[in-house]
Amino acid sequence: MSQVRINPPPEVLHKRWGVLMSEPAIEMVNITKIFPGIVANDKVNFRVDQGEIHALLGENGAGKSTLMSILFGLYEPDGGSNKIRGREVRIRSPNDATALHIGMVHQHFKLVHNFTVTENIVLGLEPCTKWGNLDLKTAAKRVRELSETYGLAVDPNARIEHITVGMQQRVEILKILYRDADILIFDEPTAVLTPQEIDELLTIFRRLKTEGKTIVFITHKLKEIKAVADRCTVLRRGKSVGTVIVSEADEHELAEKMVGRAVSFRLEKQVSKPGELILQIEDISVIGPKGIPAVRNFSLDVRAGEVVGVAGVDGNGQAELVAAISGLLPVKSGRILLKGKDISKESIKNRNEAGIGFVPEDRHKYGLVLDFRVDENLILKSYHKKPYSNRFGFLRFPAIVGHAEELIRQFDIRAGNGAATLAKSMSGGNQQKVVIARELDISPELLIVSQPTRGLDVGAIEYIHQRILDERDKGRAVLLVSFELDEILGLCDRIAAVSKGSVAGLVPAAEADEQRIGAMMGGITGDALKGAAYG
Repeated sequence: MSQVRINPPPEVLHKRWGVLMSEPAIEMVNITKIFPGIVANDKVNFRVDQGEIHALLGENGAGKSTLMSILFGLYEPDGGSNKIRGREVRIRSPNDATALHIGMVHQHFKLVHNFTVTENIVLGLEPCTKWGNLDLKTAAKRVRELSETYGLAVDPNARIEHITVGMQQRVEILKILYRDADILIFDEPTAVLTPQEIDELLTIFRRLKTEGKTIVFITHKLKEIKAVADRCTVLRRGKSVGTVIVSEADEHELAEKMVGRAVSFRLEKQVSKPGELILQIEDISVIGPKGIPAVRNFSLDVRAGEVVGVAGVDGNGQAELVAAISGLLPVKSGRILLKGKDISKESIKNRNEAGIGFVPEDRHKYGLVLDFRVDENLILKSYHKKPYSNRFGFLRFPAIVGHAEELIRQFDIRAGNGAATLAKSMSGGNQQKVVIARELDISPELLIVSQPTRGLDVGAIEYIHQRILDERDKGRAVLLVSFELDEILGLCDRIAAVSKGSVAGLVPAAEADEQRIGAMMGGITGDALKGAAYG
């Protein structure tokens, strides 16, 4: 399929053609977009200069993704105008955006998992030989060249299902570079990445900038903005509240602009008072989905009234550990006890009934039914109980809707149609709030939370952290799995560092710091740990 090129008029000068640009790369004026029940963008003005890295910051549901979806042609605005490199344009589809050299990497990747990297990259733009045959060899060569130019280190022949999430994101970047994009949009690019992958991505951003690319990235993470962005535009409840030069603003100022109030980055928590033993993990081993041992001879316990953290680099068995406790994966050996009862072979429903609450890492696969409404998702674990159903088993919708409206208010869930909003139509952060609201609402004996604040803004993170501590102070046992060391150190009473599927070390939070935990995550223990952490 050929691409239609929309070249800028001669008076507009652009680096790409060997001269400097006098017009901004992007100028969106008075952009308005209305969905049923919500004004997503309310006369937003947004300007990005050529060759800059520009962050778009805002709460969940502030209208950031909608604004960039308009720029990429996924939505048409209800009002306002767009200029690209000084020329007013109407972008009615992603094909129009591609012709304007605009590319977008979405928060949830658009990849075919049983295709190779090259097959995904050329999809819709398949190269052919002069005889009309698909020419994947030439395409793979071009993909390799782009990968080397931008330091992406992607194997053109690897299958998507066999590479990491971070590598899949690089494939998405290659897709838009292959289509000759100069303006690159990233929607929550670090939401599913490990800390190491985040550092690598920010390095890639800097390299793209040196090559003359213009980058817009949507994020909630203030550290990333400070690390890489030149300027930052803040949206709040659909409106622009200003653009700042990042080097002249601190994180507190950015956070306050985003949520409209002062945000505390320091958690004030009481000393824990551990009670009875709630969870006992005794020497368990778990086989991962690919048939490879993922958890090896793992032992850990969690008491009522404490938060125990599991820290480790992604891929060291954390996902399989929580899957085994929740019932998603079988235990090959060892035992899992809940209040002294062996639940290793119990069904997921029985574990839920016994008092396990679970916030999964993958909210789409395990946390939500995307085609269900918000109110339906909020009672997935309790629909068969009073007051949500009567003694004959029929659902009582007034009670279900009322329950949902209360949780929507408590957790500040941005849902355009309220309780009737379909989960799939919500932003990723608001979907996460629905999952967390449901699990915290049932106030379980044991709360397992895996990456609980992934994709959430600082205001929501502050609230979720406080709710987790509230559960602890009510006497609940909390097992927290997170890649964010700040989160682990701030919330936990004890921290277990994992390496290669086993506990590499267990320390009280009061004696832990990033260096010590990081060393244990790398498998360093004993005397070597002292040297690595403090030497």
